[in-house]
Amino acid sequence: MKIKPTQKQLDFLDWEFGVFFHFGIRAFFPGHVDWDGKPMPASAFNPKQLDCNQWVRVAKKAGAKYCIFTTKHHDGFAMWQSKYSDYSVAQSPWEDGKGDVVAEFVKACRAYNMRVGLYYSPAQWGGSVKFENPVEYDDYFINQISELLSNYGKIDYLWFDGCGSENHEYDKPRIINAIRSLQPEIRIFSMWDPDTRWVGNEDGYADMPNVNTVDKADFSVLADEARSVGGMKYLPAECDMKLRTTWFDCEANEDTIKSVSELVGCYEYSVGRGANLLLNVGPDSRGLIPEADAARLLEFGDELRRRYEHPLPFTDVVREDSGLWTIKSKERQNGWNPAQLGTYEVDTCVVEEDITDGEAIEEFRIYASLPCYGKRYCVYIGQTVGHKAICRFPTIKTGELSVEVTKSDGEVRIKSVKAYCTGETK
Repeated sequence: MKIKPTQKQLDFLDWEFGVFFHFGIRAFFPGHVDWDGKPMPASAFNPKQLDCNQWVRVAKKAGAKYCIFTTKHHDGFAMWQSKYSDYSVAQSPWEDGKGDVVAEFVKACRAYNMRVGLYYSPAQWGGSVKFENPVEYDDYFINQISELLSNYGKIDYLWFDGCGSENHEYDKPRIINAIRSLQPEIRIFSMWDPDTRWVGNEDGYADMPNVNTVDKADFSVLADEARSVGGMKYLPAECDMKLRTTWFDCEANEDTIKSVSELVGCYEYSVGRGANLLLNVGPDSRGLIPEADAARLLEFGDELRRRYEHPLPFTDVVREDSGLWTIKSKERQNGWNPAQLGTYEVDTCVVEEDITDGEAIEEFRIYASLPCYGKRYCVYIGQTVGHKAICRFPTIKTGELSVEVTKSDGEVRIKSVKAYCTGETK
């Protein structure tokens, strides 16, 4: 069923790649894990070299278009001057209790023209307000969200973590009304009245086919089943993942930083399957991205640019009378071509669907014309395209590539087809 995405969702898919910053009280208590209940006093929070500009600058250089920061994780520690909590930066020695990490983060994002995303855990085990008291907790929840959405200007994205909320009842209409009233243009991740959905894992991969029109979606790593989203809706998927094996701890497991090769694979299995990639980096107790993590992010960005910044010199896509969408090299010789003029080594084709009126492509094939004889041979069989499909195949020399849609839901419109020779990952 074709359902049109909103302009907010189309813009979100154009962001493609974002960086997640898990930073909070946990950065000062290595070894703590979610929901362990171990005390983490606010007096330990003191990032003496905090530099959100460094975080966002590295993300920008790596090619990210949006950033998300953990304003309050499951431990309940608020990273801003919340009037509704006695467990926050206000109770810490950092900046004499007058600092505001959320303000620093938002300011850095604006300085680098980065979309601003705020993470907030609806559920918590720590803090002064008891999660087990639903009425009291709803008030606390709305009061804190209202602070975040009132005091920092326009927020592009509100990221709700479903972990811990599996059996809890919230006053959802009241919560959503407060959010939409304060920030009408905001995008909400996952939980209620969502604009985007969680892909269902924390490894950075979208499955194939990746169908973005859904009637239910996963929302928590602790939930056994997906949850209804209230009918069929267009909800683009986002694939979150960790650079290391942990979200916060980043001072004892540098050996787990993912390789450039694995990161590129995650990009091609997420963005390359019509979803977004959200890569987490945990600033350390200094308040900085560790040197090794920053270096790997920049290497990752360099590799993506090496692969995809410069497509081969083929024409814009044209729909032929046969129904194929075709691109040709500008020097392509038609017919018999023993000198193989106008041919290039190609190992990747990137296809983009015009999804303004909804996603249509359900199955497709890519053909390459042989360098000498010109006959078309199938090099790739795929399923959904959506915003973008990165289609990799063994290297073939060709001067012409064609896309055939073999199954669709309604009219198909292909926006772009580009050819690349990416070679081996460094």
